[in-house]
Amino acid sequence: MISTSPAQSDLRQLTTEQILSTASSLDQMSSLEIASLMNDEDATVATAVRNALPQIARAIDVVAQGLAHGGRLIYVGAGTSGRLGALDASEIPPTFNTSPRTVQYVMAGGPRALGASTEASEDDTKLAIKEIKKRKPRRHDIVLGIATSGRTPFTIAAIEYASSRRAHTIALTCNRNSPLERVADFAIVTEVGPEVVAGSSRMKAGTAHKMVLNMISTGAMTRLGYVYGNLMVNVWTKNEKLVQRAIRIVEQATGKDHAIAAQALKESGNRTPIAVVMLAAGVNRSKASAALKKSKGHVREAIELARS
Repeated sequence: MISTSPAQSDLRQLTTEQILSTASSLDQMSSLEIASLMNDEDATVATAVRNALPQIARAIDVVAQGLAHGGRLIYVGAGTSGRLGALDASEIPPTFNTSPRTVQYVMAGGPRALGASTEASEDDTKLAIKEIKKRKPRRHDIVLGIATSGRTPFTIAAIEYASSRRAHTIALTCNRNSPLERVADFAIVTEVGPEVVAGSSRMKAGTAHKMVLNMISTGAMTRLGYVYGNLMVNVWTKNEKLVQRAIRIVEQATGKDHAIAAQALKESGNRTPIAVVMLAAGVNRSKASAALKKSKGHVREAIELARS
């Protein structure tokens, strides 16, 4: 087990816990000065994320390959980090029409912690192991631990257990050479530096990690073919707004007019990727469905298969 004793991971040594000199008189600033300072600091986040792009790309590849073999992406975190993982996991099914099992989250304190403070649970390693055991991680799964400090016991314990079960593991932190980085297969480190409110990881650190999670999940789904061009061709059609969006997507993907796109969507059973393949390849619903099944949902590949 990796030690998380104060001697090894003293918060005082972490860049995210330092005092931002330009914010030392924050409580004496005007509202415009506060907003301006925060905006200036937020502008540095994209650079911190850009510096981690090679590792983010590696994560996209690992996740896409794992999901292609029936694996799952499982986010683990506590506090703000856990809530960011839960947010990304909850947005994947409506965006890409995937099963809720495809992207999951493990939150210190459970679902209740999404709307209430359960900060003590971040030190509970036994609970972490219990919760990750429920998911039965295995070799095609990817378990991504999120912790600004890189020292959260809950997250470290979950990653350690997942690694012992041969799952792929990734650390997402804002501090280098952390205990979390050492137990994971590799790390994505977004060095955002001190916060405007010292130690408040819901600020720059949270913004950086939201950006990274967006990149990983969206990038993986794109590599799997759930995006055609840059269109959400797997979008749910659960209400009238989404049906109209789906018709527009079919129009844009195939170059057909509104009436033809709407009819194709109706014939497809309101399944956008089927409608796209039908019109793009000039085939019926049955052949479009068969092509999508053979391509494992990869729309561009399905179009080529249906044409041939």
